[in-house]
Amino acid sequence: MRIIPTRKINQTKFKDQWTELQAYCKTKNTWGLALINADKLLDEALKKKRYKGKSMGERLVNAQRDLTDNDAVWFGHNLTKKVLNETTTKLKETDVKKSLIGIRQALRDLGALE
Repeated sequence: MRIIPTRKINQTKFKDQWTELQAYCKTKNTWGLALINADKLLDEALKKKRYKGKSMGERLVNAQRDLTDNDAVWFGHNLTKKVLNETTTKLKETDVKKSLIGIRQALRDLGALE
């Protein structure tokens, strides 16, 4: 069972944080940081919208009907987990872009970004 989200999100704060994490996209060495920060930002938005779940994965499952591109969001979340758990992960530019675009759309769907 999912809760109907009602809480308003401070879009300015999310926009500022999104702009900050975009700086990590400039070099290959910091792509992982961009993904990690985007994933954290999405989890914060899910919590603010009061999606239930003990983990971000559970919150994503509960939010999936409200997300336009669920597959891209999951791709991004799983890639982030891989970056966090495997120090030797080599990121491809196309994968990073797909992940960040999916997460950005999810943030828009949740009302965190315009």
